[in-house]
Amino acid sequence: MTAEEFLRAYAGESNHVEFKQGVSEARIARAVAAFSNTDGGVVLVGVGPDGRAVGVNVDGEALARLHRVVASVHDGGRYEVGVVSVGDVDIAVLSVARREQGFAQTAEGLVVVRREAMNVTLMGAQLAEFVTGHALARFEATATGLTVEQADPALVDDVASRFGWSTDIGDRMVEHGLATGTGARGALTVAGVLYLVAEPERVLGKSYIEVFRYRDDATMVEDKRYRITGPLPVQVAGATSRVTDEIGSELAVVGLRRYEMERIPLAVLREAVANAVAHRVYEDNRRPVTIEIRPSRVLVRSPGPLPEPVTVANLREQNAARNLAVIDALRRYRLAEDAGRGIDLMQDVMAEQLLDAPVFDADSTSVSVSLPMNSAVAPFERAWIGEIENRGALKPRDRILLVHAARGEVLTNTVARELLGADSTHARGALQRLRDAGFLSQSGERAGARYVLAPSIAPPPGLRLSSATLRQDVLTLARSEPLTNRLLRERFALDRVEALKLLNDLVDAGDLVRVGERRGARYLPSDDR
Repeated sequence: MTAEEFLRAYAGESNHVEFKQGVSEARIARAVAAFSNTDGGVVLVGVGPDGRAVGVNVDGEALARLHRVVASVHDGGRYEVGVVSVGDVDIAVLSVARREQGFAQTAEGLVVVRREAMNVTLMGAQLAEFVTGHALARFEATATGLTVEQADPALVDDVASRFGWSTDIGDRMVEHGLATGTGARGALTVAGVLYLVAEPERVLGKSYIEVFRYRDDATMVEDKRYRITGPLPVQVAGATSRVTDEIGSELAVVGLRRYEMERIPLAVLREAVANAVAHRVYEDNRRPVTIEIRPSRVLVRSPGPLPEPVTVANLREQNAARNLAVIDALRRYRLAEDAGRGIDLMQDVMAEQLLDAPVFDADSTSVSVSLPMNSAVAPFERAWIGEIENRGALKPRDRILLVHAARGEVLTNTVARELLGADSTHARGALQRLRDAGFLSQSGERAGARYVLAPSIAPPPGLRLSSATLRQDVLTLARSEPLTNRLLRERFALDRVEALKLLNDLVDAGDLVRVGERRGARYLPSDDR
């Protein structure tokens, strides 16, 4: 894109575009607030006042700084940060959408709007009129038809214990958004009903969780359905337990030891469910939170869009709470992370366990997170990493390097950068950490450095089991679930030909019986026939 094309594309309506030669945090934050409160707009960082593209640093830290600037604005609109090249320089593009509900303020508490080509701070009567017209009403604080004295006494005691209340419990409930008014005749709020009533759905409609189990990844007809009701802590714990029971665990064999590996880490699953009930739109009382269990993934879907200014693209950099009282109480039960930590936890724990990353999606009607149960790293490799960690601490991001070294790969700085998604400095640091800990051996220096698995660190020993032990372990596995060629390869690190030969040998010996043909073949213990 040439400079002329760039300016025509972004500066066609000057009221909605601001040029910033550098990253002036206060001025950019002011523009973000003004655009959020008016009709949206674009901030171009790296463009002089005369419209000349001068360029700006657009490395990872510089873009993270822009995210922090937006985060300093209270209740800003949804936004995106991008980079475009104009001639031989780079420009950072910060696009801000108009806030649909409520209004934005700068870190100093100022309400700024866009008028013509200027950002104007509202004061006096204009400020009062704007605030009144844009005030955000939180549905969770809405009074319901139930009085405080209709709350379940046992649940009231439980909530009081979690919050540490001992006296004036009615007043404390009002302070924390669970009730309105005073005394026993005060009303429970929507948030209060979710914690203090045994069956919230009787008051709030489909304020529960439905769990669906499917036999394959494509079918639309479930073979099992569960409804998880009750106060929110009961729902989160119950749904997490139900899904964990359904998906089971992975059996991994390393040497002569067997490991039960979580298919989805419990902490990740619980946080996904807690997020869904905490951030859902409770005004939508015709749709519950839903959980789909499929062979390759668990999908958790919550009614309603993401709260502003959060988007799928900035989930890790931004956080916003639609239901403050609901989330506060859920944290008291230790069922939700602190603000801004939930998404980090899901992504980080999946990465630490060498599992595929969660996939987030959102539109105007719902938000979902898909938790994969497949991974490029086999269960026995994950178990092996666990054994290796007993010899010395591994940083979570270093684990994938060790897995590839165990597969016989020669690691270089270039390979490490690709595996880690990191720059050269961080990749070199990871390789040298593993070398210094005795996990890798280095040959060559500087750009010619090569790293392989250290001789003292044995690779995953799935292929080194004795024939008799391997046959016995396979028969043990067959008694717990139907065997397939794929399952055998994943559990014992065999290739397709080796797995097929072993299965055929066991069939010929009369230990297993084959049912079906080709890809549909299953192998059962002969004593089950």
